[in-house]
Parts: sequence; C-alpha cells; structure tokens
Amino acid sequence: MLQDIEGGHVNEAYDNTSEISGEFGDNVSLSSRLPVAADPVDPLPPDEEVEWSLTDLCSVYKSNHMKALIWKNALWMLRNVGIMMFIIGLPVMQIVLFCLSIGKDPRGLALAVVNNEINNSISDCSQINTPDLISCQYLKQLEMKTLKLKYFGNYEEAVESVHDGHTWGVLEFPQEYSSSLITRLNDSSGTNDAILNQSEVNINLDMSNQQISFMLRRDLYTAYEELGHVYAEKFGLNPELLKIPIRFNKPVYGPPIPNFTDFAAPGVMLTIIFFLAVALTSGAMLVERNEGIMERGLVSGITGVEILTAHVITQFLVMLGQSVMVVGFTLFVFDVTNHGDVIWVLVLVVLDGMCGMTFGFVVSCVTDSERNATYLALGSFLPFVMLCGIIWPVQGMHTILRTISWFLPLTLSTESLRTILAKGWAIHSPTVFAGYISMGLWIIIFMVSSILLIKFKKG
Repeated sequence: MLQDIEGGHVNEAYDNTSEISGEFGDNVSLSSRLPVAADPVDPLPPDEEVEWSLTDLCSVYKSNHMKALIWKNALWMLRNVGIMMFIIGLPVMQIVLFCLSIGKDPRGLALAVVNNEINNSISDCSQINTPDLISCQYLKQLEMKTLKLKYFGNYEEAVESVHDGHTWGVLEFPQEYSSSLITRLNDSSGTNDAILNQSEVNINLDMSNQQISFMLRRDLYTAYEELGHVYAEKFGLNPELLKIPIRFNKPVYGPPIPNFTDFAAPGVMLTIIFFLAVALTSGAMLVERNEGIMERGLVSGITGVEILTAHVITQFLVMLGQSVMVVGFTLFVFDVTNHGDVIWVLVLVVLDGMCGMTFGFVVSCVTDSERNATYLALGSFLPFVMLCGIIWPVQGMHTILRTISWFLPLTLSTESLRTILAKGWAIHSPTVFAGYISMGLWIIIFMVSSILLIKFKKG
C-alpha cells in the first residue's frame, strides 16, 4: 500500500469520488459532499436618481393618497351603521337629558307651618274663608306657588320635622299677627316693639341646599308682595306703598327671573360636542396604529398630514351632523333663549367639534392604547368643566385659576356662545369674536402637535 501511495496510485477504497454503500444499502457519492464553487453573481445596479420637480417638493397632498384614505375611512363607517347611528344620536340624547333635568324650579317642597292665629281645633286654613286673617291669605298665596304646607301645633314639632328632613323650613305666625300688622300700617308712629314683633313672620329655613333655599326665599318674598297687591286693591290703596322702595325695572338682558338652563346650555352644548369628537378621533387613530395600518401607510409614502386630513374630512361629516342636531334640539325643541343668529351659533359649535377632533389626534399620538386614551380624556373632562365657566362664572374662581382658565379651549368659546344666545351680540363684538379666534388657534396648535408627534415619535 505504501508503495502504491508513493508511486502516486490511490487505492480505490480511498477514492473520495467513489461511491460507498450506506447502512440501508443506498449508494452515496462522496463527491456530492464536497463544496461546489458558486457561480459568479452580478453586482448590484447603481441607484437611480429620481428627479423631483418644484411642484412635487411643495405639494403636501396627493390626490391618489387622499382618495384611498378617505375611501378607507368611509368604508369603515358604511360597514358599521349601528355604531355610527349611536355616535350621531348620543349627543342628542345627552342634550335632551340636560334640558329635561337641569334648570327647572323644584316643585312640591314642604314647609312646616305654625299658625297661632287659628283655633287649635282647626287643623289648617282651608276651613277659614274670612279675609281678616292675613296669615291664612298669605299661606294661600304660597300654596299657589306649588309649595306643600304641613301644619304643626307648636314650634318645637315643626323644627323637629326640619331636623328629620321632612320639611325645608318653618313659618311661625304670632297670635296677634293680623291685628298687629294692621296697626303697624295704620299708625306707624305709635308702633312699639311688641307690635313690631307680633306683626312679623318668623322663618327658619334649611339652607344646606343653595338652589332650594334661594328659590324658597324668592317665593316667600314674591308671595308677600302679591298679597299686598290684593289688600291694596281691596281697600283702594296704591300697591306701590307696600313695596320695598327699590324698583327693579325691565332687565337690559335676560328675563326678570334668571333661568339656570339658559346659563349652562352654551357650555353644555360645547362640552358634549368637544368630548364626543375627542373619543371618536382618538379611538379611530389608535385602532389604525395598533393594527399597523398607519405604519404601512407611512412606509408606502403617505404622509402624516394626509392621514390626519383624511380623518378630519370623514369625521367632520359625522361631527357636523351631531352639531346640527344638538343646536336644533336645544334652540327649537326645548326653546332655550336665543337672541342671536343661529348661523353663527352653528359655526361656533362646529369649530368646537373640530377642536375636539384635533385634540383627539393629540391624545391618540401621546398614548399607546385605548385604555390610556380613555384615562387622558376623562382626566381632562373635569378640569375643562370646572375651569371654563360652564357651570359657574369664571369671576368666582381663584385669581390664579381665573388666569389659567382664559387659556383653555372652552373658556372664551363658552363666553362667546353665551353672549350670542343671551344678549344677541354680533360677530364684530370683541367678546364674541374672541371665542372664534380662540377655537381657530387651538385647532392649529393641536393639528401641528399631532403631525409632529406622528413624524418624530418613536415606536
């Protein structure tokens, strides 16, 4: 063997090109296990330089991109008709609940009465028709104002009913109330302290509820004035002699008795449209981003401006329908006071909806999930309601908070809409004009912030 190797002859048993028998009788060629030289690969072609025109560089939108994006958003709406009907009808339901539940005077409030003028055998004044008892005539005037009167035998029992929450106040008439009051009016110079005390109604109210206590005080005053008119006309006297020497003439703006619904309706309308737009747009953007639709669009050459604009166009139609229905139900169905132009009211509400849409874009760009977006939207709801003068005047806030409130989106717009509805001021008024300017500036700020976040935010 050594001689064969030295002689340059290789044994066939060691020939690497020969075949060997496998374990199962298959023949395997060793030559197939040797590395094979790869074929030469052509070099990569050079990068082609694409010529860009000035028009291409300056154009922000491309028609084919916008058509595809708008059709994609519209197709989702067409496939979810039930959801869209709910979204459009939700603000109407909210404004209906507001107009039916907020701002109306409480009715059927109970007052405890202790009338020492009537006989103890008589339970109330319903059995007495004589006009000589002024206390009973006054109580009848109160009953005409939808107040419920509960009669008690003594003052202690009446106060106990207030402590137990059964009544909202106590009215106590002295035993010589009517005669002392007539003496006080006929002979004011000879009136002593005893007659003065006997001619006064002692009232103790439950002041724990501001709105109810204010309404009770108003009804107690107005009922007494109406009773004075009745007696003045009966005895041929001038009714003005029985009035307080302060005259409130016809108000410059607003009704003689203010209505809280008229005060709160402008802010509630703007709040409903604003935050429903926030929820709609933030949800749509987050769904696209979490499903990878936005990233695929950006890779294919679509810009962030085109994506946001397509959402604005499609969701603007939904928001416009919401605004028209809210304004229509508020002003024409529930007859909320309006002395201004309905067109300018609708324009301001639509701008408010666009501001909410752009704020929703910011929320969707800042957060990563629907849960975080919900937390952020709900977290901004109460500060907007409390600081924008929606349920309480801005003038009643702390000085620092009042300064901050003027920089919030809904403060100037709420004041503007309230001025249009209550005072009928036109667009050229600075108070009205400031609301439109504020909305326009916030729309620009939120839109630019959304574009920058889409472009530069990682992940």
